[in-house]
Amino acid sequence: MQVVTTSPGFIKVLREYERGVVFRFGKLKKVKEPGIRLLIPVSDRMMRVSLRTVTMPVPSQSIITRDNVSIEIAAVAYYHVNDPIKSVIAIENVNEAINQIAQTTVRNVVGQSSLDELLQKTEAINEKIKTMLDAQTEPWGVEVTVVEIKDIVLPDNLKRAMAKEAEAEREKRAKIIAAEGELVASEKLSEAARVLSSAPVSIQLRTLQTLAEISVEKNSTIIFPVEFLTGMKSLFLKPPEQDTE
Repeated sequence: MQVVTTSPGFIKVLREYERGVVFRFGKLKKVKEPGIRLLIPVSDRMMRVSLRTVTMPVPSQSIITRDNVSIEIAAVAYYHVNDPIKSVIAIENVNEAINQIAQTTVRNVVGQSSLDELLQKTEAINEKIKTMLDAQTEPWGVEVTVVEIKDIVLPDNLKRAMAKEAEAEREKRAKIIAAEGELVASEKLSEAARVLSSAPVSIQLRTLQTLAEISVEKNSTIIFPVEFLTGMKSLFLKPPEQDTE
């Protein structure tokens, strides 16, 4: 929002985004709309008020969170004037006032939050800052539309600690997933063993299938266990017939 005091004159031009707050002999007279406006020389004085949205950066400041972590926070606020009369009469310098109250509000809200809340619930904290700031600027005829925390600077030792914690958490998840895979595999192998033990022939067929898969490789050496050869002999060779007298 921009408030510009104009010197006394006869003809003034207000742009579409401006309103003119006119004082006559120091007393509030009216708010003039955009266009060519006539003023009474000497007696009238007009202040231009911009209704456009203002982007106001909130400077970075050091804040101690609820869990005693020192961080630096920078934010940005967007606001606009919705009541030109209040913005001129209720406060002397509305831009400076909003800048100061925004810094104080950010410090208070962040100081009441823990670091985890600040990192995980940023949107909720932004909304809380915006609501508190809007309530304080409403008597000045200003509406705060958006407040965003745009930068959070953590100490170097805290960054290293968080990196170690994240790495440990990833290793923990990897070990849990591997253990769950081993459990499922062992259950399936036990089930397969029970099925194969009920039919000895299927064990030999499974062995033959495994050998067929191995023989696909050009350079491979296949070792036949004695048990396999004995089993194959019992399957394919009939016992000799005994002579009957």
